[in-house]
This record gives sequence, structure tokens and C-alpha cells, in this order.
Amino acid sequence: MLLKNFRTFIKFKPVLAVGFLFSASSLLFGIWVASIPSVKYRLGFSDASLGLSLLLSPIGAITGVLISTKIFSKIPVGKWMAWGYIATSCIMILQINSVNRLMFWACLYAFGLLSFLNGVSTNATVNIMEKKYNRLFMSTCHGLYSMGGAVSAGLAALFFSLQLVSGWHIVIVAVIIITVITCSRNYLLANEEIIHSGSGLKWPSLSILGISFMCMVSFMAEGCVADWSAIYFKEVMHSPKALISIGYAGFSIAMTIGRLNGDAIVTAIGNKKAVIGGALLAAIGFALVVLAPVIGMAVTGYIIIGFGCSCIVPVLFRTSGNIPGLSKVEGFAMVTTGGLIGFLAGPSIIGVLSEVMGLSKAFALLIIMALASATVAWKNRFITTKNITPPPVFDEQIY
Repeated sequence: MLLKNFRTFIKFKPVLAVGFLFSASSLLFGIWVASIPSVKYRLGFSDASLGLSLLLSPIGAITGVLISTKIFSKIPVGKWMAWGYIATSCIMILQINSVNRLMFWACLYAFGLLSFLNGVSTNATVNIMEKKYNRLFMSTCHGLYSMGGAVSAGLAALFFSLQLVSGWHIVIVAVIIITVITCSRNYLLANEEIIHSGSGLKWPSLSILGISFMCMVSFMAEGCVADWSAIYFKEVMHSPKALISIGYAGFSIAMTIGRLNGDAIVTAIGNKKAVIGGALLAAIGFALVVLAPVIGMAVTGYIIIGFGCSCIVPVLFRTSGNIPGLSKVEGFAMVTTGGLIGFLAGPSIIGVLSEVMGLSKAFALLIIMALASATVAWKNRFITTKNITPPPVFDEQIY
């Protein structure tokens, strides 16, 4: 299924051009993560001061939420995609090679701002293309994001083995990204839609808040797995050092496989079943992690969490772009805001709870949150059961 789904996906060259932008985001972020230690040392940050500095990126993203309606009521989405990702690549070069803290802080803020606007533009465009071609693309595009993160980790390891400093890592990757965007610019610029009408933001209904809540839970789960899985294996499971990252590895692989197959899965079972089933799988996975007496059971739990979470966010983005009376920008802004809260606040909440009751019991909160997400999905009126019928296979020459 995976190869068939991906093979047919790459025949849609206009969609593939947008899909590459998803992987570009995670390529840049992955190189940045590998560069953090050298930036910290060069600019003389302590752990506390660096942690506070990194908050500038989510502050930039929140600014993006506030100005997104004005931006996308004036600039065609294709033009933003082409130039927004080039600008982000350049900002990341400056960020990793910052010569002082002021420059570094400015780049962090700008990166958060541009990343949010880039995410709105790409998700909105994929939503439009799904209607145009009568086929689902969202999950595969998010799968490309996951793949980009894995590739960036491999590239960073390769560059370090070649004795290249981190400042050159980002230059090489950014040049590749800008080159690909330049070569595919005609596909990107062909998206001339204005994706916001210019109307003001509305107070969201309970159903819309429910979609934001589900996105918050999914990102909270992802953030907690990323930040706490290694510590869980070390301190709770008493794993050998070589195995402390195996939980996150299993989660990431499952997430990538699930998302690359997600469009076919959602086409077959529908949006509502995909979200409800995914949330229930995540709850089962976290239960296995909490109750695991051995490492193998905990790893199995993380793999189940990855599969469970894989299709939820793509479905929520698709749903938020199709809410009657709400522009795509407003819908994506609400969903992304929920995700941002979950990704940032979730790991901190688990950390506080672990101080009181231990990390294993703190993870039980995620079981409750996942079950609540399944309940909200079941009652949400915007997450429909309607499927998109896959079109006949097209000749690649058409594209």
C-alpha cells in the first residue's frame, strides 16, 4: 500500500511541489536542532537563558496567528509559498551563524513567524488541491514532513563525520531547498488563490474549539514522546544507554508509515473513524507504556501511539479548511494555535506531574486526554464520515 500510494502521489507534480515544502520545513528544523549545542557554546548561553530565548519562536508564531488574516487577504498563496520558504531558509542560515545574541533573538522570532505563515499557506493549498483532483493528499504531505526530519538527522551525522561545522550544514541544506523551490516555482506560483476574504476573526463555536482541542492533544502526545521517552526508558524502565531512544525511534517510524499511508486509509474508512480510531489507539499505546513491566512492551506502546497519532492532525487540518462560514486561514490558525499550546505546554505539565507522582503515573494523563479526544471527535459535527473517491490513474505526461 505504501509504495502504491506514494507512487501515485508523485505523479501529481503540482502537489509534489507543495509536498516538498513540508519536508523542507523539517529539514531546516532538524539541522537547527543538531546545531543548538554549538550555538549555545558560541554565544555563551546557559541552559536557562537558552531555554528562555527559544520561547521567541512560539511568540513569533503567535504573532503569525494575529497577522495571518491580513497577509493572506492580500498575497496569493502561491507567491507566499515560493518566497516564504526561501526567506525562512535564509533566516535559518543567519540564525545558526548568529554573531551575537541580538541577531540570534531576532532570527528566532522571525523563524517562528514565517514558519507559522508557511504552514498555513501549504496546508491551505493542499486542501484546495484535494478538491481540485478529488483525492486526499494531506496525510502524505505530513508524512513528507516526518521523512524530512529523519533525513536531516542523517545529514547532520554525515556532515559532522566530514568535520563540517554546523554553520556550513545549514548553508548546504538551504541551498538545496532554494534550488528545488526555484525549479518548481511555476507549480507553486500557479496557485493564485487568495485564501482569506479579509473578514474579521469570529468567536469560535464549541465544534471549532473541539477541533482545536483534538489538535492540542495530538501535539501534546507528540511533544511528550519527544521530550520524555528517553528519560522514561532510562529512569523508569532502567534501560541500557544504547536503548533509551528506542521508544522515540519506534514512534517516529510508525508515525511516518502511518502518514504516508494515511490518505489511502482515510479514503477507505472516512475522517471520523480515522480520528476516533487514532485517538483510541494512542490511549491504548500510552496505557501499554504506563503498565509496561519490560522494555519490549513499552516500545510496542510507543509504536501504537505513533500509528494512532499519524492520521489525526492531517484530518483536522483538512476539516478546519472546510468549515462553513470560516476562511481557511482562520480555520488553520485555530487548529495550529491548539497544536502550539499542546506541543509547548504538554511536556511541561508532564514534568510538573512527574515531580509529584512519578513519570509513569504522569503519563496516565495522556491516556485520559486521548480518550477525551476520541469522545470529542465522536460528537464533533464538522468531522464528517464522507469519503473522497480516488480518481482514475492519470498519465504522468499530463503533468
